[in-house]
Amino acid sequence: MANLRFSYFLERARAANLPRVWQMAGAIGHQFRKPRLNVFCDMLWSAARYDCAFQDFQDWDFAILSRAERRTYITHPMSNRYALQLNTDKRANRDLSDKSRFNVRFSDVIGREWLDVRETNEDELAAFLNRFTDVMVKVPDSLGGKGIERIRTADVTDVAAFRAERMRNRQFLVEEFLQQHPRMAELNSSSVNTMRIASYNDGKRVHILCRALRIGAGGDVDNFSGGGMYTMLSPEGTALYPAFDDANATHGIHPLTGVPIVGFEVPLFAEAIEAVKAAAQRIPEVPYVGWDVAIAPDRPVLIEGNYNTGVFQAKPSVSGLRRGLLPVYRAAIGH
Repeated sequence: MANLRFSYFLERARAANLPRVWQMAGAIGHQFRKPRLNVFCDMLWSAARYDCAFQDFQDWDFAILSRAERRTYITHPMSNRYALQLNTDKRANRDLSDKSRFNVRFSDVIGREWLDVRETNEDELAAFLNRFTDVMVKVPDSLGGKGIERIRTADVTDVAAFRAERMRNRQFLVEEFLQQHPRMAELNSSSVNTMRIASYNDGKRVHILCRALRIGAGGDVDNFSGGGMYTMLSPEGTALYPAFDDANATHGIHPLTGVPIVGFEVPLFAEAIEAVKAAAQRIPEVPYVGWDVAIAPDRPVLIEGNYNTGVFQAKPSVSGLRRGLLPVYRAAIGH
């Protein structure tokens, strides 16, 4: 564990964009009325002492937390080490990380039609496009929503050119645009709004580590890095706090639809938790997974599984909660 931590810290140090860190320190200092230099030094110290990525420092308001409070937060470097130690089956990892392979392995619970343009001809692709009003095109091995795009099929006038562009962009995967539950569409209809539910399978039971609601904000995806926002859910599926986005802005009410976020109840939430537990049991070779789950009109469906999942926790300045989820992770997985 110590060697993993040290090597990962060195890798992050080499890749650090210090001008961006300085800029972040200025924004954080302005928010909490702290000198920029003090915040900047604290960010560097926290990276070494608390294994805290710079984005983590901003997202979870480390600038206002005590040392004891900081030690309750799981960070992205910690989550990465869990993944490295627990998810050692590379083939099974690829079954999750490659979206086409995921669709094959979990075909009965994804709730949508799809095809791979590498394995189909133009006539089959044309027939597929004719069946749907909108489709999503995806880079199978992308992260953070990159390379994912919503396309109106009426705009596709040349199937051969469409296919060539998909091949050129590595957007090999073409899926029908999932029709989400009307209540989820009210929240935001530009993208499918999903939940990130992290699970750990200890071989006897599946532990639910976190429950986050991800919400789009006018873009094609709801990913945090793609302009979306998130908030944490109660064990019953109710949004507990305002959502926040990658720019550190908070939203108690959706800025585009006007739907209140706090108190929003995810439909079919209990069924979604059971779907995650069942999926986790189907791939025990990968015990630590972050599942993206959507709610279709009549059931929950899986969008993808992430063997190296991101981390989702409540933001202290928004929620008033100054305790992270590391104790939950350790109770289930260990140190």
